[in-house]
Formats: sequence, C-alpha cells, structure tokens
Amino acid sequence: MAVTSADDAASSPRMINAGSAATRGAFAASGWGGFFITHDPPRPQRSEEWMRERVEELKGRVRMMFSDGSVAEAVTLMDTLERLGVDGHFREEIDSAISRIVHPDESAGFDDLLVVATRSRLLRQHGIWVSTDALDNFRDGMGNFKASLSSDPRALLSLYNAAHMAVPVDGPALDDVINFTRHQLETIVAKGEFRSPLAKQVARALDHPLPRFTRLLETMYYETHDNTLLELARLNSHLMRSLHLRELKALSLWWRDLYDAVNLPYTRDRMVEVYFWSCGMIPEEEHSRARLMFAKTFGLVTFLDDTYDVHATLEECRSFTKAMQRWDDSAVSILPEYLRMLYIKTLSTFKDFENMLKPHEKYRMSYEKKRYVVICAEYYMQEAQWSNDKHQPTFKEHEELSVMSSGLPMLNIVALMGYGAIVTKKVFEWTCAVPDVVRAGAQIGRFLNDISSYKVLRGKKDVASVVECYMVEKDTTGEEAVAAIAAMTENSWRTMNQACMVMDRALLPAAQLVVNIARSNEVIYLHGRDGYTFGSHVKDLIC
Repeated sequence: MAVTSADDAASSPRMINAGSAATRGAFAASGWGGFFITHDPPRPQRSEEWMRERVEELKGRVRMMFSDGSVAEAVTLMDTLERLGVDGHFREEIDSAISRIVHPDESAGFDDLLVVATRSRLLRQHGIWVSTDALDNFRDGMGNFKASLSSDPRALLSLYNAAHMAVPVDGPALDDVINFTRHQLETIVAKGEFRSPLAKQVARALDHPLPRFTRLLETMYYETHDNTLLELARLNSHLMRSLHLRELKALSLWWRDLYDAVNLPYTRDRMVEVYFWSCGMIPEEEHSRARLMFAKTFGLVTFLDDTYDVHATLEECRSFTKAMQRWDDSAVSILPEYLRMLYIKTLSTFKDFENMLKPHEKYRMSYEKKRYVVICAEYYMQEAQWSNDKHQPTFKEHEELSVMSSGLPMLNIVALMGYGAIVTKKVFEWTCAVPDVVRAGAQIGRFLNDISSYKVLRGKKDVASVVECYMVEKDTTGEEAVAAIAAMTENSWRTMNQACMVMDRALLPAAQLVVNIARSNEVIYLHGRDGYTFGSHVKDLIC
C-alpha cells in the first residue's frame, strides 16, 4: 500500500494554553483523507476459504514439529512462530514446550549461547523468571565474556535481546550485557560483516530491542528458511491484512461521521494512527471486538484531551465534567453549545459497546464508565486547573497525575472489555486497582510522550511536561532531564517485566495487554517522534 500523506506541521496538545476559548485549528488535518473508505485492494489469487483450508493443513505439519526434537529445537521453533505472528494457532503446543524448556530432561544445547539467551528471553516474556547464572558459562576467568563470542553475531544478537527482559533484582549485571553486546554488534556492523537478513535484524534491534517491538511489525520483517512456516506466515498475513482493512474501513466510516457530527476542528483527526496503535496492542484475529472498542474509545478520548488541554475555558471544563458525572442525556442542557454533540455521541457510543457485549459480559461496562468519568473529573480537571492558575507542579505531583491522565490505565480496561471468556471480574478488579504493571506501563507511555513533546516543541511556553518539571526541580539542562527520564522509562520496563513474572497466572493475559500497549508506545514515540500528534511520523509504518 502506498499513500501520499501531508506533513503535519501543527502543535502538540501542550503547545496551546488551556483556557483559550477562541483557539481553532490546533492540529493539521489527517493525511489519509478517505483513503481507507474507498480503498479497493487487489483480489488475491486464492479465495479466503482456500487459504483457511490450507492454513489448517500447514498447522497440522507444524504440530508434528513439536512432537520430537531437542530443547534447542523447541526453543528455535517457539521463537520463529512468535516472530512470524502465528503462535496463536499453537497455544497448547507452546505451553507444553514451555514446560519442557523450563525443566529440561537433557542439557543439549545449553552450551550454545544462542539457545541459552533465546530460552531466557522466551521464558521471561511468558512470565516465568529464570536466573541469568547460565551466562556465566560464557565468561572467562576475569568475569568478562569470552573473546570468541565476537565472531558469533547471531548469539550476540540473541543475548542483546534477552538482556532487555531485565528485572530490578538483576541489578546492573544485564546493563553490562547490553553495553557489551551493543558494542560488539555495532563494531561488526561498522566492518560490514553482516549479510541480510541478519543485518536487518541487527539494525532493527539496535534501534528497537525485540522485547519492545510490536509483534505486528516484527511479523512484517522477520524471515525464515523453513518452507512450511514461511507459507503459513504468508497465508496468515494475507488473512489478517484483509481483516484489518475491513476493520479500518468500518472505523474510518464511523469516525468520519463522528468527527463531522461533533464539529470540533481543533481536535486531532487521527483514527488511522489510532487503529495502527490498536493492532500493535491487540494483534490476534479473535480479538476484533476488543480492537474496535479500543480504537473508538481512543478516538473519544482524543476529543476530551484536546478540549480540556487546548481549547475549553476552565468553566467549560467544569460543566463538561459535571455532565459526565451525571451520565444522562438530560445533562446536555448544562453544556456549552459546541460540546453538546460530543457528550451525546459519547453516551451513544458506550451504549453501542454495551449492545456488543453478551448478557453475561454486560457487567464490564460499569468498570469502563467509572474510569472514563474519573479521567475527566480528577485528571483532566486538575490539569486544566493547573494551567488556569499557571501552577508549576513538582516532578512528583506531575508524574502522579499525568501518568493517569495519559488515559492508558483506562484504555487497558476498555481493551479487556472486548475480550472473551479469559477476562473475569477478578481481572477487572485487579486492573482498576492500577497495580505495578499497569502503572509502569502508563509511566512508559507518559515519559516517552513528554520526551517527544520536549524535543519537538523545545522552548514553547505552556503546561510543564515531566521533562520541564525535572529541569526546574533539579536545576538541569534539557538534555540532562531527557536522559534522567529515559532512565526512569528503563526502570519502568524492568518493573513491568518483573511484575509479569510474579503475578497470579490467571492475570497474565491482562498484564500482557499492558506490555503490548507499552510496545506500541515505543514505536509511536521512537527517538522523540510523535506518531499520534504528527501522523506523518508513522506513515511509512502504516503503509
């Protein structure tokens, strides 16, 4: 798909002071127009029915691959299936393989760094803590990694990726591993000793480590020489692409009608970018409902964020908050005229969500409504008050509030709302309590967002970001503050990794949603870009 997108040249939400009632056109228009509404992709050579039948045949062959082989072969197969994005077809087989590699009956392959590192990463990604002691086998008498490893780029790459599954109890040991492997890989790259596709894998990892890269993009780039796995991945990709285009067309139609109806041209028109975010977070075919609910709620939150942050007066913010707390059609009368349709459409969209839920699932709506109201009544209102009062919050004040106003804890809940039977009341109660993994995931999103805002809008005068609060409180330069916030982001990743390894296994699917949001945020805000505010920043990824 190739699309020409207009470059965004507008401000971020922090650029314009809240309370400026006359502000209009704060953001550039969408660069996509109606492309995904009218887009007619070429017909595939084979029918969808044929492709699905062929997928079933290939799945049978892959299941046979699990039946025999060493631990090393099981590790390699699991890794390949996950990176090709077809692991969802083999959940039972992968669970059995995990049991084998956690407590292997034989040690073959554990003198191979590639196997040891890949096993460590896979188990930790599946919420199973494993010690890094096995790495000691690859150190010399001085405690340094053996010089011979410098000639094994695949093992170095695997070790580099595994080290990014670090947890706080690892201490600085894995920092040393990251520094060592990065230096070795960069040296080999500089010498031009890599061949494709390994060269591309290394370049991606140095730019964005595998555990923090979205499955959606890794699937697009990863290559394998196994013909069965390759054909399965290609067919699966065709089927998923077809589904995504159908979903995006439906969402684009819904969003166009909504955006025109609410008539708030100062807000971001970014449904295509939001859907890209949604696919990175919820890639599985069976979770289409969750993906659509997430994207629609994200769109509604964009209206709220930009209204409270860049346009409404303090009194208008208060009236909208009161209406949200009432959650009743009659409350529209207390709103300024220009916000009435947004309020009506918000209530009707949530009613549509409720109708999408099965009778035994409808209890989920109460959790989402409550968190949606709270984001207005507590978080957006406090930020609007600070802006109105020109209040300079402390770093702690800002971090605690802005992590919640990021909307990510609330969006976790709306994603769960669209899931199937795997989500229970226990899961909702746990998520609503904002446990460590949820808070850490929201910190990652907030810190990356504010680093991006600082880099893009340096010198602009408005509500302070966490970077600017840190600069004032610690009397540092902007570069020093960015480095400090980046270190906090790393700590949040490690906190999130560890939380997934010590929690009740029944909660792990919900926690992995949080991890997936964090991965999507890493892509959206990579190296200081902002693919949410400036759609052109991620245009090439969407195409």
